[in-house]
Amino acid sequence: MDINALVAQNYAAGKAATAPGGDGGNALLGAAQDFMQTMRASENTAMQAMTAGADPHALVQALAQTELAVQTAVTVRDKVVEAYQEILRMPV
Repeated sequence: MDINALVAQNYAAGKAATAPGGDGGNALLGAAQDFMQTMRASENTAMQAMTAGADPHALVQALAQTELAVQTAVTVRDKVVEAYQEILRMPV
């Protein structure tokens, strides 16, 4: 197979992932919305536990979900910063 055809084929296959309206942007938006939904649900559960005496088990579960969501967000942020720093280290 010709190397130019192979490069063009790989470029065409990866182009959809980097397009502004591509699936990658929707996945990131969906993850951010899921994160915010988890945070709101945990906040509501905590407020109910403090004011109305909601189930303590539900509060512990909500706090665990919140902790996992925050750890995931921090890990993703760290990876993005690391990738950005790697790009800055590339010679021009």
